[in-house]
Amino acid sequence: MEIDITFNVYTDANGGDPDSTSPTLRTYHKMLWSKSLPNGQIFKLDNKKSGAYLYHKSELGEFNLGSDAITHSYRNQTRKQWLIKQIPNEVNELFDIGSTIGAYTLFPKNKIDNKFTINQARGVNSLIDDRFDLTLECIRLFYAGQQSPLYDTFRRYKDFFELFENFKGYIDFFLLNDLVGENENIKFYLPFDNFKTKPTFADIEEYLIYKKGVTDFINARNKRIDKYANQQTTEQNASCQ
Repeated sequence: MEIDITFNVYTDANGGDPDSTSPTLRTYHKMLWSKSLPNGQIFKLDNKKSGAYLYHKSELGEFNLGSDAITHSYRNQTRKQWLIKQIPNEVNELFDIGSTIGAYTLFPKNKIDNKFTINQARGVNSLIDDRFDLTLECIRLFYAGQQSPLYDTFRRYKDFFELFENFKGYIDFFLLNDLVGENENIKFYLPFDNFKTKPTFADIEEYLIYKKGVTDFINARNKRIDKYANQQTTEQNASCQ
């Protein structure tokens, strides 16, 4: 399994959104997440089904999955331009590191009852604002049976979350361990107030703290992905001998 953790997925996206137009990103997702679930069954992903990004159908269920960027530089977000324009180099650095495989995951892509997908809900919910640390806290709470700003959205896709049995299973499967500390507590990028206020940047300093947290996570996850890919290669080579 060869994964280039430095590859910028915008380079082969043909000017589009890498989540849908980068063939390398799609291939990496298929390679990384076609593997054993916590129950031991193989979650094999198919990239040949017409109209689907990545698809799985078995006794486990039917899943139409799409790529989702889990980090955000906010470079193009209109309401943050007052900040972004002050530190363009810092913002572009975060955008670039956020264009590697460590900054992407999979979520169900199909709409249910014509309501938001997880990807969409993360972006439009003002208490989340596309922050993945906050999204992951919502996922942790969902597995614990507790409410969050994304609880109703996750409930529509409970079959997907049940694949991983619990929060630890989800974290381990998608190699998200570097955003979780002891006792399964999230390592928030900025101080967390239990979703009482909207996550915004008060000033440049807050953005730079956020940037460091995101960058550290992506770099650590990329190393984890690289280690996992190398282990898979070693095991495959050993099995062929």
